[in-house]
Amino acid sequence: MPSSTGPSIDTITEGGRVTQVGEGQEAEETSPPVVTFGAPAVGEVLAERYELVEHINNDSAGRLVWRGVDVVLRRPVAVVLRYPGGDSATEMLQAAVAASRVIHPNLVGVYDAIDEADRAYVVREWVDGQSLRELVTADGPLDPARATAIGSSVASALAAVHATGMVHGNVHPGTVMISDDGRVVLADARTDGADSQENDLRAVGGVLYFALTGHWPHGEAPLHGATAGHGRAALPDAVRDAGGAIAAPRQVRAGVPAYLDDLTMDLLDPEIAPPSSDVLSAELNRLDIPADEHFLEQAGPLSFTADTGDEPSPLAAAGGRKVALGIAGLLAVALVGLLIGISALGDDKDPGQEPVAQPSSSAPAGNGTSAPAAPVRKLTIQDVRIIDPDSRDRAEVRDAEKVIDGDPNEGWETASYRNNGKFGGLKDGMGIWIDLGAPHTVKSIQATLSSTGASAELRAGKREYPSNSSGDKQLVAAYTERIGQPFEEHDGTTMTFDGFNPEEKYQYLLFWITELPEKDSGGSWKLGVQELTVQGS
Repeated sequence: MPSSTGPSIDTITEGGRVTQVGEGQEAEETSPPVVTFGAPAVGEVLAERYELVEHINNDSAGRLVWRGVDVVLRRPVAVVLRYPGGDSATEMLQAAVAASRVIHPNLVGVYDAIDEADRAYVVREWVDGQSLRELVTADGPLDPARATAIGSSVASALAAVHATGMVHGNVHPGTVMISDDGRVVLADARTDGADSQENDLRAVGGVLYFALTGHWPHGEAPLHGATAGHGRAALPDAVRDAGGAIAAPRQVRAGVPAYLDDLTMDLLDPEIAPPSSDVLSAELNRLDIPADEHFLEQAGPLSFTADTGDEPSPLAAAGGRKVALGIAGLLAVALVGLLIGISALGDDKDPGQEPVAQPSSSAPAGNGTSAPAAPVRKLTIQDVRIIDPDSRDRAEVRDAEKVIDGDPNEGWETASYRNNGKFGGLKDGMGIWIDLGAPHTVKSIQATLSSTGASAELRAGKREYPSNSSGDKQLVAAYTERIGQPFEEHDGTTMTFDGFNPEEKYQYLLFWITELPEKDSGGSWKLGVQELTVQGS
């Protein structure tokens, strides 16, 4: 007889839709293998209530993730099954029960948790949308207003969890979900005793940093429970100096307000005690203002403020370092207030009065101040060529232009190779040469591939495209500088190379494929490159 123990779960995005996979839980090397005998089938009804509709995926712990329907309430659900049940499913069920006790609009709802001995399963809310990781990877860093709104929602969810004395333990860009209707929800809570509320709060700083920069500040040794998702290359590491200290968001990207930059860095600073989750939630909620009211940024709270003579932010009560508003900032705020007052006078103003210039938040260059960094944008690729130094048939080098035509459904592909993914042992690799037309500061290069499992790297050089095929060998030999992180048997269809030296400019690049994924079980290896995109200034 099934035993219902109450309910949480896991989520990941795939193809833009939340596929509810539990990406945040990396399988531990010491975890026992998961036996998946007696797998369920489409149409099967669990506990006489939850009909299985579609097998979505298996999560990193080997659990089966299904989309289902609650036949009683007629609503979509996510069902995560583990084989066997019993003692091996205790942690999963306990996490579900704990999560079900907290009802909050920014938390994924958990409906049921059932142990049938030979299997156990958890039933929870089905969310259509994207994870923050997927959103930023696809579209780039978010504007400060949207990043603040997402951080506010996450902090609000944590405040609800912490109010019960529990810990979420798994806050990172893969467990922050943005539904199609704009709702932000936090998923995949854990019940690991090694987690703490402070780690949850540090992770909010990581989420803000990632949303603002596209980089994960915890590197390969993240806070416990805040993994970087599937594969080490899933989230690019933050830009660091020689001592390993991370660059502030404003150093990585122009346009990040000072108060948001300070708040993010304070949350990541182990020397500064974070505020409680309810205080942080209140502060981020106060900062979550409409984009058309951006002038309020001048008067925004500056990180963990203490007594400054001005009205303190909610963070002041939590302690922290003293940060005062600068005289220039105060004057700018006063000027904004004056302008608002003049506007409110309406018909009383002098018809012949000249309009007053709006204050600018940009400091002029010179007098010891540096000009703002050039904005990051999509760079135009002037030319692409297929580089194949060991090819005997030049038919394989056609269709290079399809990787920059803006259509992800069409691209260039290799021939099919037999025996192994190393191009059948016939060549060391092949790739795509990129000409940006002129030297540029490059922030990232994204390659959209036809399938998972490929290995590739990015190289830079100064040699132009050779005039004949015999020059391909010379070009490859000249492109010895490897930039960005390489990918080995990448488990995604998007490779994003970044972390480049901001002082270096590049015009010619080489996307070099070193190993192909297996196309089918028949022993055929092949890869398609659908699109190449370069971001920089």
